[in-house]
Amino acid sequence: MHTPTQSDRRTTDRFPIENELHYKMVEARQLTQTGQGKTLNMSSGGILFTADSRLPIGRRVELSVDWPAQLNDRCALRLVALGRVVRSADKVAAIHIEKYDFRTRAAASIKSAGSTN
Repeated sequence: MHTPTQSDRRTTDRFPIENELHYKMVEARQLTQTGQGKTLNMSSGGILFTADSRLPIGRRVELSVDWPAQLNDRCALRLVALGRVVRSADKVAAIHIEKYDFRTRAAASIKSAGSTN
C-alpha cells in the first residue's frame, strides 16, 4: 500500500484540463470578491487555477467551470465546486474541494437549419 510522503501529498490523479472559470469568494455569507481565470489541472480532490489576483489562503471560494462533456450529447454542463484556498501565489491558486455539483448550462438561442425567421 502506498502512503504519501511530505513531497508526495497528492493521493488522486491530476488531469490537465484547461477550461474557463468564474469564481466567487464568500465570507460570512457576503460576496467579497469575484473574478475569472482558467483551470490548469484538476483532480477529484482539488483544482489548480489562474485568478485575477492573489487569493487569501483559507478563504472559501466557489468555482464555476464550463465542463467539456455534454449530458446526452446535447446539454452543456457546468461544474460548480465549493472549497477552501490551500495554496496561492501571484495569480495562481489551488482549492481543496469540499463539495461539488454538475449543473446544466443555459443554452444560447439556436435557430434550426430549416428556420425561416
